[in-house]
Amino acid sequence: MTQFRFEHPEALYFLLIIPLLSIWFIWIEYSKKQKIKQFAELHLLEAILPNRSTSRPLIKFVVWALAIFFFIIGFANPQVGSKLENVKRKGIEVIVALDVSNSMMAEDIKPNRLEKAKRTISQLIDKLHGDKLGLIVFAGQAYVQMPTTTDYSAAKMFLSTINPDIVPVQGTVLSEAIELAIESYTEENEKNKVLILISDGENHDDEAIQAAQEATQKNIKIYTVGMGLDKGTPIPVVDPAGHKDYRRDKNGDIVITKLNDVILKQIASAGQGSYIPASAISSLVDEFAKMDQQEFESKVFSDYEDRHPYFFALSFILLWLDLLLLNRKNKRLAQINLFNNNFMIQAKKNNKPLN
Repeated sequence: MTQFRFEHPEALYFLLIIPLLSIWFIWIEYSKKQKIKQFAELHLLEAILPNRSTSRPLIKFVVWALAIFFFIIGFANPQVGSKLENVKRKGIEVIVALDVSNSMMAEDIKPNRLEKAKRTISQLIDKLHGDKLGLIVFAGQAYVQMPTTTDYSAAKMFLSTINPDIVPVQGTVLSEAIELAIESYTEENEKNKVLILISDGENHDDEAIQAAQEATQKNIKIYTVGMGLDKGTPIPVVDPAGHKDYRRDKNGDIVITKLNDVILKQIASAGQGSYIPASAISSLVDEFAKMDQQEFESKVFSDYEDRHPYFFALSFILLWLDLLLLNRKNKRLAQINLFNNNFMIQAKKNNKPLN
């Protein structure tokens, strides 16, 4: 079993340079073609410029772009960890239940409620030390996205894959998320359990308060985080043609969604926790530190091996190849025509194999 990661994942943003360079290359080649048209018709260029190549510039650009690609990957430093160690840590057990219903795509919080929630959870993960973390996603149904673990890099990987399509049944059933969380904590852990429920509060059932009360009987403290604004906003959708529209009801009217913090505050009160704004979620780590800590034993990867030399080597080889490639045709190769009868007859006379 191996674990893969990038030591500097932020460097991967530089990969955006490649599509920008591609657009620049296309524009340059188009401009060249337009200028050449002013000089002569394209079918006459073969006689005027016999060594001109239309494919060489593209090949050189692809080689050059690949060299940049591998250099950036090398700079991000891919690492492989194959050694597992048992590590004992002290902390609490935290499960984050994230609402992925369609209303979480509303853009009253930029870029939208769901993406903002994911960034907020990522910030929380960065501040955790020794605590176990699990992820639950829910809409009309609830699913365990990741069991509780101390592997925070894995948690971020699972977090990045979350989208509304991950739950086939739409709606917002908060009670299902709470009930699933109750079942998802480690069996031997009888205390030090926290549930963070992140939603816009558009609840479609009346059992959430009762579920929160049941959670407290299992020594689970519930914190709720509201995503969205009090004023209503439509839910954007993209039709099959790629045009942006808004979600509509059966009558064709645009559906308006807004934050329902009332139900979220009621759940937090019933769960003996508190309702907090999204901007303050990282402060929960201070609350966790005040709770009784439990010792966890978990397996983590250690002794990561760098793989950046391989990618740097590929990059430099491609750059060297780019220098060898000329924009024009090779004169000797251009003289060879396998379909020329004189060439074939001469080759037979010389007993040379044809390649």
